[in-house]
Amino acid sequence: MEYVFGADWPAILAFAASVAFIAGLVKGVVGFAMPMVMISGLSSIMPPDIALAGLILPTLVTNLWQGLRQGPRAALQSLRRFRLFLFCGLVFMIAGAQLVPILSAGLMLLLLGIPVALYGLTSLAGRPPRLPAHPGPKVEAGVGAVSGFLGGISGIWGPTTVAMLTALQTEKREQMRVQGVIFGMGSLVLTAAHIGSGVLNVQTAPFSAVLIPPALIGLTLGFWVQDRIDQAMFRKLTLAVLVLSGLNLVRRGLLAL
Repeated sequence: MEYVFGADWPAILAFAASVAFIAGLVKGVVGFAMPMVMISGLSSIMPPDIALAGLILPTLVTNLWQGLRQGPRAALQSLRRFRLFLFCGLVFMIAGAQLVPILSAGLMLLLLGIPVALYGLTSLAGRPPRLPAHPGPKVEAGVGAVSGFLGGISGIWGPTTVAMLTALQTEKREQMRVQGVIFGMGSLVLTAAHIGSGVLNVQTAPFSAVLIPPALIGLTLGFWVQDRIDQAMFRKLTLAVLVLSGLNLVRRGLLAL
């Protein structure tokens, strides 16, 4: 740790652990937003590449736990149910990624943040866009394509995925499981990609691993809270986090322009 952070590493590590705990708590309650909470908190005291390395392993472990919380069979059922969404999301994520060299970072963040914030605000105001409980393949493919495309150009597709599941009025436990399955698959790709990029290496991997326990403690507490709130409260909390996430992306996009 001293090699990465210098003589102040105990204080930095303590702060990082508290960020991981809070991120795990939020994720346990609403099922997402862990990377955004961690990157925002960690990058306030360390370089962005070190902050990114720090969130990789806690995000991977917590997503796998969330996706498998009701067992592998339930996870596979969720995977089968949303297979078209996932396939279209992957295809359009690859396509969207090709635009990264062309679009500015600020524009990419605005393209994601504005629709997410608007969706959350209109839903909290009582005028939510709704999708049928059992959408046809065209609807599911279209939403998956939009989510994947935005994810490809911004690196973030969690808020749009959650917006879709919320618009479908997905039951609380299933929504948590589906989010875990989808984000878990993404976390595996993210981990492999940044081992290859060198962001996660022999110096930064121990730092990331140390943040796993506080993240899991926060996740466990968040699950405890989530199990004790009803569907209506879960939806309101999810929408509130979506609004905050969207507005934060808009803020970052405007600063980056």
